[in-house]
Amino acid sequence: MRFRLLLVVSVLLAPLAGCGVLGGADPEDAASAFLQALARGDAVAAASLTDDPAAATELIRQVRDELQPAGVRTTVGQTRTAENTATTTFTATWDLGMGRLWRYQGGFDLVRADTEAGWAVRWSPAALHPKLGGQQSVELRVERPVPASVMGRDGVPLLTAETVVPVVVDPAQLPAVAAPLAAALNQFDESITEQSIVQGAADAPHGRPYTAAVLREPDYQSVRDRIYELPGVTFPARQRLLAPDRDFASQVLPGVRNEMQERLAGSAGWRVVTVNSVGAEVATLAGRPPKPAPTVSTSLSGQVQAAAEDAVEPVAQPAMIVALQPSSGDVLAVAQNGPADTQGALALTGRYPPGSTFKIVTAASALQSGELKPQTPVDCPATTTIGGRVVPNIDEFELGTVPFRTAFARSCNTTFSQLAAGFEPGQLSETARQFGIGADYDIAGITTLTGEVPPAQDEIGRAANGFGQGQVLASPFGMAMVASTVAAGGQAPTPQLIRGIPTKVTKAPGQPLAPAAGDALPSMMRQVVTEGTATALNGLGDVHGKTGTAEYSATGAHGWFVGYRGDLAFAVLVVDAGASGPAVAAAERFLTAAGRE
Repeated sequence: MRFRLLLVVSVLLAPLAGCGVLGGADPEDAASAFLQALARGDAVAAASLTDDPAAATELIRQVRDELQPAGVRTTVGQTRTAENTATTTFTATWDLGMGRLWRYQGGFDLVRADTEAGWAVRWSPAALHPKLGGQQSVELRVERPVPASVMGRDGVPLLTAETVVPVVVDPAQLPAVAAPLAAALNQFDESITEQSIVQGAADAPHGRPYTAAVLREPDYQSVRDRIYELPGVTFPARQRLLAPDRDFASQVLPGVRNEMQERLAGSAGWRVVTVNSVGAEVATLAGRPPKPAPTVSTSLSGQVQAAAEDAVEPVAQPAMIVALQPSSGDVLAVAQNGPADTQGALALTGRYPPGSTFKIVTAASALQSGELKPQTPVDCPATTTIGGRVVPNIDEFELGTVPFRTAFARSCNTTFSQLAAGFEPGQLSETARQFGIGADYDIAGITTLTGEVPPAQDEIGRAANGFGQGQVLASPFGMAMVASTVAAGGQAPTPQLIRGIPTKVTKAPGQPLAPAAGDALPSMMRQVVTEGTATALNGLGDVHGKTGTAEYSATGAHGWFVGYRGDLAFAVLVVDAGASGPAVAAAERFLTAAGRE
């Protein structure tokens, strides 16, 4: 493509030989004066020292206008003189900016003129460059490399360079073209309507062209016949990094692309070329080839991401999964279905009551304080009253006196509310930080929130927080951190996404869990699957987890499942599910397809 540099011209003058006047009896003086005028960009002065000023002025101006040099240095070489002719060699260096230097040697003839100047350059395009012929001009062409790919941990490309075709509308042609455009483009994006095109063009600053859509090449070709001839509509194709499909990892990959845009672009190449009268390229005079950038690697797993997306796609309500690798903190997948995508990056920054999945934190707080052990007998009545508030189990089931691990596996609200009511006001807050809830991370490419657990001064607040209600809020990302902490032996991992860009921990998690909690929680979470509230997952390997139903109103509740299998930890949230069952079902689909990390 053609590229015009908008730079201030800086002229580097070569010293005049001989007496230093324009022209004169000495052909070397005439050659030096010509090259000096050429170097400073004075086309008229340079051309006046030739035997064809009109033709010389036109070509010198064209070359200067096209190359827009930051500076030109010319040096006279050797001059040989005969009776009425002379030949001069020279060296020229054109500084084209951005480190682009064009150096070459040339030469031209001079003739004795019938003027006071004495000698004139015999004009020919070759006087500027030895390979520049008649009816030719020069162009500076910038050549950009194909952008580097973004790879997943398994070597599968997640973003690769593809041709995209923007559909650009001249506002002056509206509203006449809006209807046919909308009819053709709506199949690719339901938000594109005749009204949206008209409004978008009206909102464009100062009547500038409006981009109605950016289509992948196959999509463009499928509607080309319907839109190509529309007046005022253009299609400037370009390269862009795209995911395998429009929705793949849509809450992560755009951020990675933006974060790494300059690095992925590589180094542009350039060429100075001669072109003929119809613009066809004749020869390359100088240049440097483009240098592609190395690929960028991420922690994302293509297989895990696809499994997560397939798991949430059938859900009618907003649904999401975040998966991490506990041993490294690597972000393996962030998946949302369509209803969730319309509301933003809920998986990473949404704040929801975690319900009974937060009993992992409450149990850890009790275990590491020495108040309980997994086998300690606890009461699980159908209801309990704390500070005048009645706390029921789901459907008011009761177990009587059972081991603490059983109350955890069967998710006894009454047990955990009584337990948390006796904690110190900030005890749950401190324990949550040990799992990463309340920690803050600056992860290149994505924005995350883990959640918050404010201290509760009254026992009613502490009781509600104990089973994930009250003032406790967490994101699916934050609850995936909870599962990762248990899987990692009690140490909250530092999440990572882009290889080579370490995550900045802006607010650190708490100390690792005490062995009394770190050693006990895996078996307690395993019991949830083998004989508790998530038996639907039994038979999918060594799955550990915790279900959660998080009430947010008298009639509404979210469904959660938080767990891990091997080195794969994850959190599933189905918004407004009413119970944990839909989240467990999504987890089943996910684990079936995810493979083993």
